[in-house]
Amino acid sequence: MVETTGGGPQDGAAEVLDRPLPDGVRRRVVQIAADGFGGLTVTELPAQLRQYARFTPSRRAKFAGNALASALESDPLFRQRIGERLREVQPELTGALDSGSPPPAADPLDVAAAAYVLRPPGWVKLVAAAGEEAQRADAERADEESRAELERLRAELARVRERTRSETERLRAELEAAKKESESLHRRLRSALSDVKRGEAALRKLRGEMEAVRAEGSAQVSAAESESRRLRARLGETEAALEAARRAAREGRSVEDMRVRLLLDTVLDAAQGLRRELALPPVSVRPAETVDAVEPGRMTPKDIAARALSEDDPAVLDQLLALPQAHLVVDGYNVTKTGYPQMPLEKQRLRLLGQLARLAAQSGAEVTCVFDGAELAAPVLLAPPRGVRVLFSKPGVTADELIRQLVRAEPPGRPVIVVSTDREVADGVARAGARPVASAVLLKRFSRA
Repeated sequence: MVETTGGGPQDGAAEVLDRPLPDGVRRRVVQIAADGFGGLTVTELPAQLRQYARFTPSRRAKFAGNALASALESDPLFRQRIGERLREVQPELTGALDSGSPPPAADPLDVAAAAYVLRPPGWVKLVAAAGEEAQRADAERADEESRAELERLRAELARVRERTRSETERLRAELEAAKKESESLHRRLRSALSDVKRGEAALRKLRGEMEAVRAEGSAQVSAAESESRRLRARLGETEAALEAARRAAREGRSVEDMRVRLLLDTVLDAAQGLRRELALPPVSVRPAETVDAVEPGRMTPKDIAARALSEDDPAVLDQLLALPQAHLVVDGYNVTKTGYPQMPLEKQRLRLLGQLARLAAQSGAEVTCVFDGAELAAPVLLAPPRGVRVLFSKPGVTADELIRQLVRAEPPGRPVIVVSTDREVADGVARAGARPVASAVLLKRFSRA
């Protein structure tokens, strides 16, 4: 549809396009403007286009396309100058448009773009016709592509159907073969199950016979082991008796003699110490003094109880060590891991032995410190301090067992004090006649010193 204003219908400048430019025509128009842009001076360019003066035609069409299209539409002078440049470049096409007879062989998009720039009479029709022609060409191209795609899909469908038909036939053949194979396997399976059942029956019979033989063999082995243990025990007793006899002959005295002598020394020292402590007069006790009664000035049981010490008082340990021939046995790692567990084992041993050496010097008691040999990665090179005996348990023997052996080796009646927090050790040595003391009491005694 063409609208006219002012001039006659032959005035092309008065014609107005009532729809947007077709995309193909717009691209050609922008390209014409970008090509003619370079022949103009900066002052001849619209203000909004001067920033693109140094661009190449391709860059102008790419980055200034919207600005060029807007300037051509709104600035007649700029459009006229671009038209003059177009006349210089394409004189035949522009001349044909001026004469009103565009060449039939020309591209409709080129004709419409040139008509849009030059604005000859009827240019709107040319632009509209070019747009319709472009749309028709696009539609024909799309239709052609659709027909080609449809043909391709039909051919592909035919190929798929053919492949499906052949695959179906192949699968049917394989299914028939599988059915036959399955029937054959079922027959074989039934035969194998029969064989398995016969084999299981034979296996159960063999297992029964084997169990009987195994039970008989176990009984014989058990009897042989019992006899072997009895013979080994008798051999051990014989060897122990022989070794004891050899040791007694070699040392000239038996262990029992040594224990009796040590007990006698203990009793004598205890009697002498008791006499010195009580300051007994040389007179003997009178029979009347043995009668139980309350005399003026005598201490009552209540007063005696008031003088008792608590179990965790280090003075208890001092009283025990003051007994004649007292023997102090210390569970080494039990004490060190109670008092200073964060230190390495070597430093724990050195610290404890130094403290025990000072205690032995102060009390005069016999001191033995026992360590668990299982804690050692290698033999310990250690010079025991004066007055302290240091023992490590052998492989397979714990420090607790070594402490019990030390207590059992002492004669009954000798005061033996065992320092350990282990309840099992304390109960065991108490049953053997020793006096258990907690590790915390020994640590308090060290700190008090």
